[in-house]
Amino acid sequence: MASPAPRVGPAGPADHARIAELTVAAYAAEELAPAEYLPQLADVAGRADRAELLVARDRDGRVVGSVALVLTGDFGEVVESADEAAFRMLAVDAGARGQGIGAALVCACLDRARAAGKRRMVLSTGERMTAAHRLYARFGFTRLPERDWSPVPGVDLRVYVLDLG
Repeated sequence: MASPAPRVGPAGPADHARIAELTVAAYAAEELAPAEYLPQLADVAGRADRAELLVARDRDGRVVGSVALVLTGDFGEVVESADEAAFRMLAVDAGARGQGIGAALVCACLDRARAAGKRRMVLSTGERMTAAHRLYARFGFTRLPERDWSPVPGVDLRVYVLDLG
């Protein structure tokens, strides 16, 4: 029997410690981010002020995934106009992968961006994040190489875009 679809909704302050734990674990386990970036991944309260934090919960209510949705402001870093939204720091608990949690979080971001009147979703992802690349391709995201960027030397990020029309 298939697992029930994860419930996705807004995160609250009580979820911050769990979001930090699973985000750092997701990036550190596969060395997808340099060690210097891990404190930023753990700073959930800091990003809660600049993004809408969404979580996926399993049937027991445990947070098994999270994402930061950027509808306004500078936390998107790849957003270039008011009609664009972005999401960042998508993470799924290693023990819950393959259950549609990442896809449910992406769907929630796309739905909220459309509801906010955004026309495009943009995101950046590391070159080695191949599972994420496959997920984004399933949604129809395409590369936007002219916006690729490097936040720090040695970290090259690819940008992807999806028209929301």
